[in-house]
Amino acid sequence: MSGYLLTRPPPGKPKYVGADASHCWVSVFAPGLGWIDLDPTNGCFVADEHITIAWGRDYNDVTPVKGVILGGGHQSIHVAVDVDPVTR
Repeated sequence: MSGYLLTRPPPGKPKYVGADASHCWVSVFAPGLGWIDLDPTNGCFVADEHITIAWGRDYNDVTPVKGVILGGGHQSIHVAVDVDPVTR
């Protein structure tokens, strides 16, 4: 699974803009239970803070930025992610 993860600042601290992250986690099928999503990096079950963008056999199938560059020279990329929950 590939997507984004909402990060929460420590209590009393402001949330940094652009500090959220692209993230990946696993989804496993357990007979009798169905699909279970686990985030081994953070040691938790996937919850509302996890936003699924794509799923595949492994992370190479679902990378958020992927492509081919032809030519020489120097290239660089900078990406910032900000997840802003919608309140209703």
